[in-house]
Amino acid sequence: MILNDEYFMKEAIKEAKKAFNKDEVPVGSVIVYNNKIIARAHNMVESLNDVTAHAEIIAITAASNLLGIKYLRDCSIYVNLEPCPMCSSALNWAQIKNVIFGAYDPKNGSISKGYNLFHPKTKIKGGVLKNETEQLLKMFFENKRKKK
Repeated sequence: MILNDEYFMKEAIKEAKKAFNKDEVPVGSVIVYNNKIIARAHNMVESLNDVTAHAEIIAITAASNLLGIKYLRDCSIYVNLEPCPMCSSALNWAQIKNVIFGAYDPKNGSISKGYNLFHPKTKIKGGVLKNETEQLLKMFFENKRKKK
């Protein structure tokens, strides 16, 4: 098993599928430290009735609690959808080392919107397994429209 960006993104997509099955927008993330997943999360906005319960925010809290630190300078986050401005700001405050995401989000993504909200030392990489995420999101929103 090769532990690379695609491997960790597949793990984030597994989390996104959990969100999908709970009728949440299918976004999932994992945080990696020393090549090991230390936190997993998926959107829980509807479940918790909390607009801030995005996968990235929940994962940051879990990773910080596990490591006992507030700055995640040696960690990478993999999220299947480009982070929104709220999540990008949280990742900035956490000083996360790498942000790797799948699909771009032209409507709500901070990078797509032209916002530079990440920490200056954070490295960003987008487009990893983007097709899988785009298909999952398309299916989710098609199902939502059918239910109306």
